[in-house]
Amino acid sequence: MLLRPPGHKKILGPASPTIPPPLSGYRTTLTLLLLAYALSMCDRMILSILFPDIKAEFGLSDTQLGLLGGISFALFYATMGLPIARLSDQYSRKWIVIISLIVFSLMTILSGFAAGFISLLILRIGVGIGEAGVNPASHSIIADYFPPQRRAFAMAILMLGASIGMILGFVGGGVIAEIYGWRAALIAVGAPGLLIALIMAKMLAEPGRGTFEGHTGAPPPPIHTTAITMWSNKAMRHLIAGSIVAGLMGYGLTQWLPTFFSRQHDLSQSQTGLLMAGLFGISSAIGALAAGKLFDRLATRGFQHGMRMLALVPFATIPFFIMGLLAEDLTTAIILFIIPGFAGNYALGPTLAMIQTLAPVNMRAVSAAIKMLFINLIGLGLGPLLVGIISDFMTPRYGDDALGIALAYFTTVGLWGSLHFWLCAKALAQSQAAETPTSPLHSD
Repeated sequence: MLLRPPGHKKILGPASPTIPPPLSGYRTTLTLLLLAYALSMCDRMILSILFPDIKAEFGLSDTQLGLLGGISFALFYATMGLPIARLSDQYSRKWIVIISLIVFSLMTILSGFAAGFISLLILRIGVGIGEAGVNPASHSIIADYFPPQRRAFAMAILMLGASIGMILGFVGGGVIAEIYGWRAALIAVGAPGLLIALIMAKMLAEPGRGTFEGHTGAPPPPIHTTAITMWSNKAMRHLIAGSIVAGLMGYGLTQWLPTFFSRQHDLSQSQTGLLMAGLFGISSAIGALAAGKLFDRLATRGFQHGMRMLALVPFATIPFFIMGLLAEDLTTAIILFIIPGFAGNYALGPTLAMIQTLAPVNMRAVSAAIKMLFINLIGLGLGPLLVGIISDFMTPRYGDDALGIALAYFTTVGLWGSLHFWLCAKALAQSQAAETPTSPLHSD
């Protein structure tokens, strides 16, 4: 069963001696899309640094905070991503990114005026709806600027937005909240998105679809057809499953680590923000670039080699993370967190690139949105909530230590993700060995 448009080039085998360069203007495009993603991550993550103030003002439980930081955002972010992504496969991806940027920025600004838990919950839903259109359209644009063997590093550069956004949210949000309050912090991080939207309207250029694979001009199929196409491929199934588990662990940890440092080590908001920026912002950005570059280099021999690398990383990082969470003093914890922090975003660039490489050209944005649907619905939606529930359950016995213990238990789910990445590599190797002439995306 062939799932690529006719004439699609084979891409799973070793790369040809000459890899074509990216399209002209790729630097400007990457920069603008990176800024949009950074602002979306800033608006998404800032709430975690504001949890103590919001909890104190509204009298919330950890479970309610988990709802604000997780399912309220993720449910609508994930589900709205599908119809918006289908529009991205057919209409202007540039304007979908711009409109999305305007919406989530306005919702973040309005969150600064929330009157209570319910109104803040509704506005966080609005942020999720606004952000839903940014990533699928951005990934599709980048896939048309870069050849397959250079996409992982390009996606890793785009994913720097996660680290930049985290730094802006944790450091900027923490400092502003400490001086002016949590409401001012939300307004301050929401406003720049409106300016970036104006700049994008002038400078962002959209390439033709299927630049490096060839595109027949076929319209995007219904969403369920794309879902069936993805499910029919064994490598794609395990790629998405591994990404879901990585997202579950990543979002669960990231949303709660600021509160952990505040409770366990008595740090102020600004101190916590600086620590998070250094350990899990700057460090993970460097690690993500290194992982993307290494993945592209391994991909010249076959994409399965890069997937094996992704499968091995958690075994080297999770033990350090657990020891850091259980360390009694801050200095020891920081030292132990260095390696996990460096590897914090290791899978982002490669997995996003593989979705664009495996998906047919006219299904790319929807394929990315389906991946993000599950990552955010399960990862972002349940990750922070599960940690909050475990923490509340353990609090009667462990007191303020309960959150650190809950996070330590939670990190072990990363090993489950490794299994799926390894099985994805196995499926890719089988496809390469079979030397399918038309597409790596075939039914098993």
